[in-house]
Amino acid sequence: MKGILWLCCLAAAVAAQPPPIPVGSDAYRLWDRWPYQRIGARAYMRSTYDRSGGNERADASHFLYQEADDFNVTLDVQSPGILYFVRYNHWHGSPWHYEVDHADHLVQETSTKDPVHPVEGSLFLPERLFPSPLAVTWSETKGADLSWVPIGFLQSFRMAYSRTFYGTGYYIYHQFVDGAKLSQAIKPWDGKTPPDADVLDLVSRAGSDLAPSGTGLIQEQSGRIELAANRTVTVWSDQHGPSMMRALEFSIPRSQALVFSKVRLRVTWDGRRTASIDVPISLFYGAGILYNRENREYLVKSFPMVIRYGPDRVYLSCYFPMPFFHSARVELTGADLPIPDVEWKIRSTPYRDPANHVGYFHATYRDHSRPEPGKDLVLLDTTQTEGGGDWSGQFVGTSFIFSDAAVLNTLEGDPRFFFDDSRTPQAQGTGTEEWGGGGDYWGGENMTLPFAGHPTGAKNAQTAISAEDKIESAYRFLLADLMPFGKNARIQLEHGGVNESTQHYQTVTYWYGLPAPSLIRTDELIIGDQASERRHRYRSPDASAPYEITSRYEWGPDTINGHEIYPAETDRGRTTKTTSEFTLRIEPRNFGVMLRRKLDYSLPNQRAEMSVAAAGSDHPDWKPAGVWYLAGSNTCVFSSPGNQQELGATQHVVQTSNRRFRDDEFLLPLALTQGRKAIRVRVKFTPVSRPLFPGYPLPELAWSEVRYSAYSLVMPTFRP
Repeated sequence: MKGILWLCCLAAAVAAQPPPIPVGSDAYRLWDRWPYQRIGARAYMRSTYDRSGGNERADASHFLYQEADDFNVTLDVQSPGILYFVRYNHWHGSPWHYEVDHADHLVQETSTKDPVHPVEGSLFLPERLFPSPLAVTWSETKGADLSWVPIGFLQSFRMAYSRTFYGTGYYIYHQFVDGAKLSQAIKPWDGKTPPDADVLDLVSRAGSDLAPSGTGLIQEQSGRIELAANRTVTVWSDQHGPSMMRALEFSIPRSQALVFSKVRLRVTWDGRRTASIDVPISLFYGAGILYNRENREYLVKSFPMVIRYGPDRVYLSCYFPMPFFHSARVELTGADLPIPDVEWKIRSTPYRDPANHVGYFHATYRDHSRPEPGKDLVLLDTTQTEGGGDWSGQFVGTSFIFSDAAVLNTLEGDPRFFFDDSRTPQAQGTGTEEWGGGGDYWGGENMTLPFAGHPTGAKNAQTAISAEDKIESAYRFLLADLMPFGKNARIQLEHGGVNESTQHYQTVTYWYGLPAPSLIRTDELIIGDQASERRHRYRSPDASAPYEITSRYEWGPDTINGHEIYPAETDRGRTTKTTSEFTLRIEPRNFGVMLRRKLDYSLPNQRAEMSVAAAGSDHPDWKPAGVWYLAGSNTCVFSSPGNQQELGATQHVVQTSNRRFRDDEFLLPLALTQGRKAIRVRVKFTPVSRPLFPGYPLPELAWSEVRYSAYSLVMPTFRP
């Protein structure tokens, strides 16, 4: 009896602690931990997007600031983190500066020397630091230079373009709570050490069977079914959980491929009311349709999803790990014609960790038959999914049809992702084909990579050889660069450059999630509200009087066809040039605290040294908590030398958008928050005296405060 009690106590203790977060190379080699919660990690995607919400120069060449004509900054981050993904359009902008902890490294590609005459078979340079398959260029992607090489930094990271012609790009990086449980320490990139060989080997195996196999604890079942037209059949069910499905595979005769494209796959975990996977099967496996114009062996040769054409059969394989705790049920619903020969195979392993350490795998399907003018397509809103409420987990990819008429200019639409109540997108991209790993609409060609691809669709309607050939699809999978959330996620995609496209989209969003939060808002200070300031003991001796701001957040265009889409709103705030202090309630069982600040983004390069003390003391014992820094402002510098001027001189065109509102985040160290019911926070403004470009007048510098919200990171409470 004592032994059982001890085991129960041990299990409860393990469930109360967050699982380790795979970082750096471990984010790849520990890919079997894809479903595990990332409590203490935050992901951000920044880009060269048009600040007005439009599509100027295809979202290229909008720089935070310019330090020199050959140092045009697109990304500027302080506090430790890891850059996991970079996308450029061809060689444009190269040489690129990677400034890691104030040490500058030049990264370029082989077309840099003579960009007017690009080099086929181009490579990132130094090649040994950016090897395939973690780094590939436009020769393979049909339009983009992509790098998934992890770039760690302990103090700061800046990226700058040496040239500005068509200087477009987007970048995904992670930052972490100081004290979070990481799989290894963050190592600053030294510009000398290549990626680990085992990681390169692992990613090179995309397209092969990556799941564990053999005997022992691995369970494998297989069979063959006749799938009647428009009928639903249970392919497989299991009630021996807790388990982790490691492979979900189907095959059909090649002659049945087009019919099978229309079959519906449904997977339900633990008898939940709603299936977590309910999708057209071809889109689930990464292609809009099982139409193989060029008779390629691989329609999709990605890391988690594979569609392979053998001599007689088509094989579809999914290697996303999928945990469940009591039961699982896999169903197929037939299309208009029967398919007499469907073979299936499922592999699973026991799951031995606590239920609240992982999330259920979801593939959420949406049919956007009539995109609303001016409004993004909503691919996923977890507050409206499977009963709504709070969800914690991570966003891990999309598969989508963006046209069924071979129209490619709809690809100008930007991805915008919002997490955990933020009104500013933590992820803002430059276009749909960029999200799918391409550039210039992939030149109309098809390609498939481990984490991005354009597997189906003709160059245009005129060259399409059938209606099936007009179905354009793409995929993007996130592994090291996945995006955690602790409360909710809203995944949006612009249709066309200003949400004007009428193309028929169909989308699948892949995500892991538990119906319980790992991030809870515990307090909010409203600046300019006397009662709120008094309640939170707000003090800022040199702060301005409260002032009104009427403005907008950075969303899509304000108007379309003369109709206002996003009207301005009014709020109040203050500015300070010295310090401000306030008290916020937090959850004592936290694993760190995230502060979110609503601010006036018209003030550039806002930087503050943060300190934390115990609440209630008349003589606080301040402990340093790091630097809160937000680069740039709603004024950027645009440099776009004229058409085909690859080596054109850098320009200094100042642009100010009407979007002054922004939500920004800062992670407080675990050691300063855990066990406390409230904390005293001090913000010490430390101005960054940097002009927009050399010779440009220095604007007013100050720290803006409109609202502070405290979010405590916690272990989700979940019992399946």
